[in-house]
Formats: sequence, structure tokens, C-alpha cells
Amino acid sequence: APAKLTWYLEITGRRDDGYHLLRSEMISLTLADTLEIENADTTSLALRGSTRALEGVPSDESNLVLRALGVLQRRASVEITKEIPSGAGLGGGSSDAAAVLRWAGCHDSNVAARLGADVAFCVRGGRALVQGVGEKITPLNFESRDVTLILAPFSINTAAVYAAFDGISSPGPQWSPRNHLFEAACSVQPQLRTLCDFVAAETGAQVVLAGSGSTVFIEGFVSGLADAETLASPVGELLIRRAHSTPAIGE
Repeated sequence: APAKLTWYLEITGRRDDGYHLLRSEMISLTLADTLEIENADTTSLALRGSTRALEGVPSDESNLVLRALGVLQRRASVEITKEIPSGAGLGGGSSDAAAVLRWAGCHDSNVAARLGADVAFCVRGGRALVQGVGEKITPLNFESRDVTLILAPFSINTAAVYAAFDGISSPGPQWSPRNHLFEAACSVQPQLRTLCDFVAAETGAQVVLAGSGSTVFIEGFVSGLADAETLASPVGELLIRRAHSTPAIGE
């Protein structure tokens, strides 16, 4: 279940039901969760991983894996080894749900969209233009990319970010052209701006917000973080992960 990275994100409008319309490029990464799934008479879910990876991951019926099994009307024993932190903007829960859909042979984007905005992309992975509320997927040619991920010691609530975005009266120079949610995310979690400023000063590189946060990333492997696994910062210990883009699953 590979992580999803939002390479850029534009908000293009909002539907009458409140859902935001977007236009973004997404890529899948070598950073990944692993699922072991077996048919069973009753459904069960086990979670494995570090304390940091498991923090905030639900084990009840709100978990997207259990929701996916419910939508499919399937029962299974599932064990997830988590590497993608919850609330990091890397689509960990969505990718886990997509893995269940692939296991069941379901590639229906409408079914995926019922589970979440990122699930349809995660079913296929690779590189794609994603539009609408996440259900319109246009595959793009694979490009090999290296990225340095900086995982924050806090999460950011996606719904709160979109609500804050709606409170911005009009576009202006404060908007990040690479990610329209940046200012909204900073208003929800002010430590995000401190983190970005710190990493930019340490590396001299452009720091980009992944989705609605809280992960930020830098294109390539930068010298200032070349060998580090962690980095002390004004907002706490940052986890550093280097990853590569991956082709679509099965290619």
C-alpha cells in the first residue's frame, strides 16, 4: 500500500454539497504500508508498527480497511504493518483501503470514491492527474523522482483545513501556487509555518506541503538531510524519509 504524494494541489471550486473541486498531480512512493489479508468467517484487524506510525490510527469500524470490507460485503483477517503515519497527508488510510479493493478485484472508481477522495488514485498508483473530488483519474506517464519527506511530530485535520480555506475571502499573494491549502493549513496548525521556515533555512531548498499536511517535502535528496533519520527542530523531532516515485501497481 504505497504512500501517495500530492505533487501540486489547486482548488478549482466547490460543489453545492460542500465538497471542494480540485486539480492535482499525485504520485505513489516507495514508502508503504504492508497488508496481509486472508478470507475468514469473521472480520478482524491487527495493527503493527512503531508508536509514531500507529498514533491516531483507528482500530474500530471507522478504519478505512474495515469500511472497504463492509462496502465489498467481504469478511477477512487483515494485519497492517504501518510505515505511513496517520494524519500526515500521505494517504496511508486511503492506500490501505485501496489494497483491500485490489485484493477483492474491485477497480471501480465509484466504489473507491465512496471510501474517500484519495482512494481511487491509490487503487492504481503511479502518476496521475486527479480532478473533481478525487474520482476523475487521468493516468500520466511515469517519471522517476526522488523526494525527501519531512514528517512532522503533529497531525493536521483535513476537514479543519478545508473549513479554514473557505474562510479565506479571496485568492491573493498569500496563496502558495504549489498548494492552495498551505495558508489554511498554517492557520489550523501554526507550527507548520515554523517547520517549513526551519527546514528551508537548514537546506536552502523549496519546501512544499503534501496535501493538507502535515508532511512537507523537498524534491530530490538534499545534502543537509542526506543521511539523517531524525532532525531536532523548534517544533520537535522530525522524521526524515527518502523515497522514490513508483509506477502504477502491476506495471
